[in-house]
Amino acid sequence: QVQLAESGGGLVQAGGSLRLSCAASGRTFSSYTMGWFRQAPGKERVFVATINWSGGDTDYADSVKGRFTISRDNAKDTVYLQMNSLKPEDTAVYYCAARSFPVTSRSPYAYNYWGQGTQVTVSS
Repeated sequence: QVQLAESGGGLVQAGGSLRLSCAASGRTFSSYTMGWFRQAPGKERVFVATINWSGGDTDYADSVKGRFTISRDNAKDTVYLQMNSLKPEDTAVYYCAARSFPVTSRSPYAYNYWGQGTQVTVSS
């Protein structure tokens, strides 16, 4: 099993940057595909970005492509989401997720483990 803990959220002005971190417990972190999702108030949880076990395959939602970067450090059991040029519509709770298959996926149903989430608020 994997336990996930997000950090790095906060309040930022539009145009600013934040870096989210997701620390994983367990000895097999490097074998998991990781993803970031977000959920705004009253809306469904949606895909943001995903990265395979090696970091060699990434995928992004169109709404964040070119602004967000997902990366991972398997030696530190951590996945990151660098968020630049933030917009008010990026405001949401951001969740880290892990799946035990080596293929990236945009579907939240494909992920077995979830963190508790971290709030990101972008003011205009």
